[in-house]
Amino acid sequence: MKKILVAGATGYLGGHIIRELKRQHYFVRALARNTTKLKQLRDDIDEAVEAEVTKPETLDGCCQEIDTVISSIGITRQKDGLTYMDIDYQANLNLLKEAQRSGVRKFIYIFIFNAEKISKLKIIAAKQKFAEALRQSGMDYCLVKPTGFFSDMDEFLAMAQKGSAYLFGTGNFKMNPIDGTDLAKACVAAIENDEKEFDIGGPEILTHQQIAEAAFKVLHEPARIRHIPLIIKNIVLFLLHTFTRVQTYGPVEFLMTVLTMDMVAPPYGSHKLEDHFREKAAGMETEKPLHKHQR
Repeated sequence: MKKILVAGATGYLGGHIIRELKRQHYFVRALARNTTKLKQLRDDIDEAVEAEVTKPETLDGCCQEIDTVISSIGITRQKDGLTYMDIDYQANLNLLKEAQRSGVRKFIYIFIFNAEKISKLKIIAAKQKFAEALRQSGMDYCLVKPTGFFSDMDEFLAMAQKGSAYLFGTGNFKMNPIDGTDLAKACVAAIENDEKEFDIGGPEILTHQQIAEAAFKVLHEPARIRHIPLIIKNIVLFLLHTFTRVQTYGPVEFLMTVLTMDMVAPPYGSHKLEDHFREKAAGMETEKPLHKHQR
């Protein structure tokens, strides 16, 4: 039985990868800064290792007897004083070096689709720097490049829940985000496949207008969609670059950039975004606090 180390195990994709690995009867070792956050996955994990990937000394031995490392380590919002270079580049590099010392056969890294077109962004520059280090490492590797996760699309549902959705331009930019379950299957398949790099998206190509309409549909609300002129994006980013630090403008810059371009990759999987929205909306209903007379 091959042993797989999953780094980024507490994240959205990490959990899906762990469940898929266990479904396919792999031995699963999960790496997390706080292993108590893995309790929902305890039935799918064979071993849990507590370590901080930003501190290489804590990684000692984590890759012993491991065949393949799968890393989805990365940050969207910078916190604890850490930068994109600290996490998306250096932390992954620390893990790669530990994998090399331990004789790991393969390293699978969750990269991003269209990185070469948005390389000026701080978060992408850090990811690209690690991807190049992996290419030059001499280790067998695979770069998985998804367009975006269904969980990213929850922002559309959040806007709809507040009553209005805001889209750049005409709303006709296209994308095919992918469900975590489908993407996990592709990541696990990469353990045995020979592909070094591949782009991947979900089965549906949707405009942003269609995504917003689906969000309102599952909430049974009329679609109230407002369109923002593209020039506003440039003005906002200029002001953010001028008056804020990268910790503030970094995630906004990334979001605004990917929402003003097409993000369409080869389709994969079977899960539909509207079904994800419907499930998420049902969860919102059950989480609503009860009024006093209902308690």
